[in-house]
Amino acid sequence: MTQGFSGQLVTKFQPILDEIYKAASVTARMDAMTKPVSFAGANVVKVFKTSLIGLGTYSRTAGYAAGDVTGTWETLTLATERGRELFVDREDDEETLGMAFGTLVGEYMRTLVVPEVDAYRFSKYASWASIQEVASPTTLSASTVLSAIDTATAAMNAAEVPADGRILYVSDSVQTFLDQSVTRMYGNDSSISTMVNRYNNMDVIMVPQTRFYKGITLDAGSGATAGGFSKTSVTGRDINFLMVHPSAVLQVKKHDNLKIFDPDTNQDKDGWKIQYRLYHDAFVYTSKVNGVYSHIKAS
Repeated sequence: MTQGFSGQLVTKFQPILDEIYKAASVTARMDAMTKPVSFAGANVVKVFKTSLIGLGTYSRTAGYAAGDVTGTWETLTLATERGRELFVDREDDEETLGMAFGTLVGEYMRTLVVPEVDAYRFSKYASWASIQEVASPTTLSASTVLSAIDTATAAMNAAEVPADGRILYVSDSVQTFLDQSVTRMYGNDSSISTMVNRYNNMDVIMVPQTRFYKGITLDAGSGATAGGFSKTSVTGRDINFLMVHPSAVLQVKKHDNLKIFDPDTNQDKDGWKIQYRLYHDAFVYTSKVNGVYSHIKAS
């Protein structure tokens, strides 16, 4: 006698995730390179800046030429506070072998939080007053990309920005142009990579164009299906590349908190509740604006 299944067949969930392709944070590497500034207990920090005067002629009768040291305070105020509450039904989590809740947080951070933080920082830097910018915004090509980057390098050199440690962030299309424009010689290599990872002693980091804008709008997320960010309508511009010396910028996360409530603790619904809150901002130091060079498209 052949045994059969009673009722409808059970769908088995395998521990394989259909994940969204998203790159990890491309600005995180500058977190440790910026000056340590504490916003503990406040949302405003004042940074003391000094202005010195050069040498004068020493007189054997009058002595040293007098010179004043002037100091001013630069105010840094955190302005961006974001958050979201997520819910996973208890039965949905059980029926997916615990994968619904177990993977939600990581995927949410990787595919939504990280791109927004990157986009916010890039937009803030590219929009900062008095940074160095391309004279005429334009769309680059394989035949023009090297000249544009060399012009930016020359501008930083003229401003005496340290050569060591500069980072060249490029859009995905500009990365392709850069790869195509650099001449290479190949032998009997079994493995070939045409991607340019360093150029003129700068690390080259590719940034997806979807998070590389001058001008973004943060969605207030007033509805359950609304949120995130987008390029600002009309005035937003794609960034071709951004040359940055990390000492010129400050990336701050004052509050980066995740709270998790299990189904028995959650009094609102029968399921897992996740609350995430991020209080952060990004700045360019007034005295170091020459350490950022922005090259944007015309439209």
